Amino acid sequence: MSKNSKKFYPNYLTYPAIVLFLVFFGIPIIAGFVMSFTDWNINRLYEPKWIGFKNFQYLFRDEYFLLALKNTVQFAVITTLFIIVIGLILALILNSMVFWKSTFRTIFYLPAVLSLIVIGIVFTSILKMDQGVFNQFLTFIGLGNLAKDWLGNPDTAFDSVIVMQIWKWSGFAMAIFLAGLQGIPKEYMEAAKIDGANAWQRLKNITFPLLAPAFTVVVTMNVIGGFKVFEQVYVLTGGGPGNSTQVLGTYIYKEFSKGLLGRSTAMGLILFVLISVIGVLVNKGLKKREVNL
Repeated sequence: MSKNSKKFYPNYLTYPAIVLFLVFFGIPIIAGFVMSFTDWNINRLYEPKWIGFKNFQYLFRDEYFLLALKNTVQFAVITTLFIIVIGLILALILNSMVFWKSTFRTIFYLPAVLSLIVIGIVFTSILKMDQGVFNQFLTFIGLGNLAKDWLGNPDTAFDSVIVMQIWKWSGFAMAIFLAGLQGIPKEYMEAAKIDGANAWQRLKNITFPLLAPAFTVVVTMNVIGGFKVFEQVYVLTGGGPGNSTQVLGTYIYKEFSKGLLGRSTAMGLILFVLISVIGVLVNKGLKKREVNL
């Protein structure tokens, strides 16, 4: 084997991954971009007609698309905030524990490795009106008047999906924060105690700044995951009742199922741009904050 062959040999190992990426991701993204500007549908499957920006003009006049967009943004913001707060609190508690730390860490992290489909089925059995575990519990403690169809009521269905998302991913955030906490040198805390800093001052001036990289990971991943929400809504409510829990993922699926392929790819392109822009801005802003700290 020649010297040049040895030099470039590792590059060959990337070729299969590059080919797979282009075939299953690159080409479909380009094709979807092109088709979003056509009237591609089930009746014109092989002869799509170029219509320019008409799909996008229609979507931003479509009240259901705007509702799905609003629900998606609301879902991403609310779940991210609660996941950060709950994950951080759990991490702080576990980091200060001496006994049973590994056991509780496993228990809290377990939902993150479970399938969303399985979790959706479990939550459906818990929250359904008839024989639902939660309603039976309310009845048992004398609060039966509060029992309702949590997934069939427009006022509570979306909140139920949000609760499921928070329950699933709070343990994952906890694990990242806990790793960050365990990486903080104990000498910093001991020096702060000697200088007379109380618990809040140590948390504010030492813990939070040194956890900045963990915050970057948790916020970025949950914001992107929140905008990509699909399975949670599809399994629990299917976008209903009515369209009260409709998000971009389920609305794209709904329009695609109708055979409106060009319109659904236009929505997919909007979602792709939205996730890319917001993900980059959030990550860049938090990385800049890390440097400043």
